[in-house]
Amino acid sequence: MNLRVNMLPKGLPMHPFRHITILALACLWISAFAASGLYAVAQSPAKQAAPASTPTASSAVTTVLHANTNLVLVDVVVSEHGNAVHGLTQGNFRIFDNGREQTISSFDEHRPAEAPAVAKPIKLPPNTYTNLPVYPEATSVNVLLLDGLNTISVDQVYVRRKMIEYMGKVKPGTSLAIFTLSQRLRMIEGFTTDVAKLSKAFQSAKTGPQDSLDVNSGTTDAMNNLANYAPTPAGRGMDPNALNMAVSQMNQFAADVTASQDQIRIRMTLDALQQLARYLNAIPGRKNLIWFSSSFPLALSPDSTVSSPFKNMQNYADDARETSEMLSAARVAVYPVDAEGLLTPPSMDAANRGNGKQAQAPTGLNNPNTALPTGMSNDSKAMSETLAKQESLKLMADLTGGKAYIDTNGLKEAVANAVDNGASYYTISYVPAAEKLDGQFHKIQVRMNKSSYKLAYRSGYYANSPDKLSAHSPGAPASRMTTATLLGAPPETQILFLARVLPATDPQFKDLKMPDGPAGEASKDVKGPLHRYIVDLTIDSHTLAFEKTPEGAHKVSVEFALVAYDSNFNQVNFLDRGVQLNMNDQRYARALATGTPVRLAIDLPAGEDILRIAVQDTAANRAGSVEIPLTVTQ
Repeated sequence: MNLRVNMLPKGLPMHPFRHITILALACLWISAFAASGLYAVAQSPAKQAAPASTPTASSAVTTVLHANTNLVLVDVVVSEHGNAVHGLTQGNFRIFDNGREQTISSFDEHRPAEAPAVAKPIKLPPNTYTNLPVYPEATSVNVLLLDGLNTISVDQVYVRRKMIEYMGKVKPGTSLAIFTLSQRLRMIEGFTTDVAKLSKAFQSAKTGPQDSLDVNSGTTDAMNNLANYAPTPAGRGMDPNALNMAVSQMNQFAADVTASQDQIRIRMTLDALQQLARYLNAIPGRKNLIWFSSSFPLALSPDSTVSSPFKNMQNYADDARETSEMLSAARVAVYPVDAEGLLTPPSMDAANRGNGKQAQAPTGLNNPNTALPTGMSNDSKAMSETLAKQESLKLMADLTGGKAYIDTNGLKEAVANAVDNGASYYTISYVPAAEKLDGQFHKIQVRMNKSSYKLAYRSGYYANSPDKLSAHSPGAPASRMTTATLLGAPPETQILFLARVLPATDPQFKDLKMPDGPAGEASKDVKGPLHRYIVDLTIDSHTLAFEKTPEGAHKVSVEFALVAYDSNFNQVNFLDRGVQLNMNDQRYARALATGTPVRLAIDLPAGEDILRIAVQDTAANRAGSVEIPLTVTQ
């Protein structure tokens, strides 16, 4: 994990956003906004730089210096015979970076708290919102991901039922959040220890069966059945070679469709896991991602049942390692749970037995009269696919320091075990000796002197500079902003901010000159009267990657987006603006102390609206977002 250490002015804490910026906002909001030094960008073109202004604080602040250090954090779960090992000391551990032993900088043991942890809500002024996550002060928190994209409906129903049963036996104080994945990632319930709230979430339609992308959809089975039960050549007077060619082409088409769908859902799944990593990165400590999935291959292997077995071969292991590193850097350990449970070979599945007769099918252009029992062919293919899926799930667990639960019907027991496993761990930190931030992958090894101990920890990290966009930071800037503005998506938390949202008719704006013309790109298309709203942001400047120019200025390019949805979840208006902020040393220091203020305006229709606010540092590929419900009155 790469940390940027900011040497702040004397007396300022290391995490000013939580403690200082809220106070600063209160001071700014008491005064008139016209004199508060906010950047007004509501009407500026997308690429036009906004004029920089000086905050009103008059106290002198010394120049802020920066020191980058590649501090690596490694969470290590130590178990023996399935039980957590407690009471170990720093002397029991040795840690290696690319084979070189490192000096341990800090060492901590984490155990489950005796008293239940409670998430304390952030106290904010009226009409004010933040994307800073609310979470309990616990040694670890847990995320349940119900993966409908890679899980057939019947397995989704089974998982949901088992999770409702688990809620009846969950340990008091267990912190959980619930996410679902279908065509996109959704946060159903944020971190809470309230069992009643979690149970209600599992019983709602939001956690019901989601649309999967052709997971065992039956396309291939339909083609197989067509081949299996096609009239014999003798019975139809058909040329055996022609029949065999037709069947082969149908099978190849089915295989191509399946491979294409597999490629899409693998990419969508990895993107969703990266989005989760960015959200969870703002939460300190260890996060245990308990991921229910019944099919997630990372390699499309040769298919011996079709005429071109190597046509659709593809391997996503490198992409999985990139994603696992994002998760590891956010201190997320993945605990995959096979939602399919105990597997039954297709030939033993009652649904596939038909009338009990053993069907036969032509099996190859070179020998069209040879028949192979369908059960043998399907069982072999199913076994190959199952092993590939299990290896993929195990790989994600191993790379992030988690544990995979495969081929078991004890789903609620698996969740309980994962929560317990991830609650007891040791955190080791070190600064790699004589190593530069070279962007290369560094392998981590932890050794202990007792062979019976089983260790689980992240496999390594990329030594990236925290101020620069890296080739190992997947996702183009445009796609990040698109994701950040999706309705119902988890908030992005790499850029933290506060947002106050008020109608322009509020008395506080009586002396504010409103910009002429519409506020929003789709204002002219909105039906009914429009009502202008003012969005005032205060951004935690520490989460922006300022660049020092040769002239001595601190520069950063930021994009702001407001997207409004109506009660039917239709997009009704949006605003997208880009600005470049340039600050001298004094202004930069004050921005670090009090935040970077920005003003936006958007026109909204009357009714129950939802406003999505997003901020992106375009060079560093970081984003922040929040979703706000608004009742816009006539």
